[in-house]
Amino acid sequence: MAEQDDERSWKRIENLVEGEKSETLTGFMKTLSPADIALAFSRMDRESQLRALSIVPPKDAADVIEDLEEAFFADAALIVGALPAKRAAAILDCVRSDRQADLLSAMPPATTEEILRLMKPDEARDARLLISYPEDTAGGMMVTEYLVYDEGITVRQVIEDFRRNANVYADYDVQYGFITGPGRRLTGVLRMRDILFKDQSARLADVMHRNPNVIHVGDKLEKMSEFFDRHGYFGAPVVDADGRLVGVVQRSSVRRAEEQRESRAFLRLSGIIGGEELRSMGLWNRSSRRLAWLTLNIFLNMMAASVIAANEKIISQVAALAVFTAIVSDMSGCAGSQAVAVSIRELTLGLIRPKELFRVLAKEIPIGVMNGLLLGIILGIVAYFWKGNIWLGVVAGGALAANSIVSVVMGGSLPLILKALKLDPALVSTPILTTITDMCGFFFVLQFAALLLSRLV
Repeated sequence: MAEQDDERSWKRIENLVEGEKSETLTGFMKTLSPADIALAFSRMDRESQLRALSIVPPKDAADVIEDLEEAFFADAALIVGALPAKRAAAILDCVRSDRQADLLSAMPPATTEEILRLMKPDEARDARLLISYPEDTAGGMMVTEYLVYDEGITVRQVIEDFRRNANVYADYDVQYGFITGPGRRLTGVLRMRDILFKDQSARLADVMHRNPNVIHVGDKLEKMSEFFDRHGYFGAPVVDADGRLVGVVQRSSVRRAEEQRESRAFLRLSGIIGGEELRSMGLWNRSSRRLAWLTLNIFLNMMAASVIAANEKIISQVAALAVFTAIVSDMSGCAGSQAVAVSIRELTLGLIRPKELFRVLAKEIPIGVMNGLLLGIILGIVAYFWKGNIWLGVVAGGALAANSIVSVVMGGSLPLILKALKLDPALVSTPILTTITDMCGFFFVLQFAALLLSRLV
């Protein structure tokens, strides 16, 4: 039933777009959740997507883009970039500043500049500022929609400002007001509830909370995450090197950025090198994101296979070894992948640094030895009962134990080594680990078998 409802939503949007029924389309899309909007647009072709965003008011189109961006950022940027520049500018004028900067940064420079020229001057100015900062810093993630007041005004003046600008502030995520002194330097924070319980003639300098905790404009995602872990704030002021207030970073934006980073890391580990991929993207775009990984793996697998080719005679005499080489390499690879995942996560969270390689090895080697021995014993028993040859069990179990130790050690240390070399651990660790575990697994099985060949035949 739910799938039928999803299909009806998509079809209805397409029908309303074809009939250019702007008001009806606007009203219908407002009844849908962000997930429903994302699902419906993912089923539509690009022409229908663009027409839908062209016939509804810019504010409603901006809401749709924010819903799409929440679900799949890359496609949202492609859709906005494909709109006529004037329409794209009108929509982005209504998008929240941090999302606005993210979308513009993902477009080709010429498209970005054309859209910026057509945006409202104040919106374009803020967007240019945010784009100038790296995306994983406070400057790149902050919003410029916030309440700021001079410390010399009164509570009554703040309340009057609320009344005059109610429509503007309705789109703000208002939890705090920020108080500045000479040169726009941050001097305090005003909680919104404070103005309800204070004398309206009181000056903000006497009401505000002084020496607030701040985030600096160049702080990285890891540092901002630690900040919000320590403090229960909904948002925090961002200041430059001179203590001037330049924006506000929201807790929700930091959490969202962490989720996006984890999602991109997962895709890279799965072989999608270009980052986010959706089936609504162009064929060549999707193909190229996968081919880079697959081409690399051809050569890595040839290296691993060369070990088998050099020991064909042994395999021809003990055919069962072919089965166990596959089991040993696969099981060891799984053990190594666990170590890779832990190291990448700790690097991402800032819990370890590349220089702490020996600390990581000291933690991983005991696990590799313990799990390797236990798994080796299990596989050795299976091999014995299968073929009735205890020496085959020794070869298979010993190879798995040895290769598991190598795999866990390499899996734990590779991300740190690659990080120190300025390479992406999430992208490079897995193919290297797979090649090493395959080569070592084949080597251990075949060399152990060569030593005991007279007892196996």
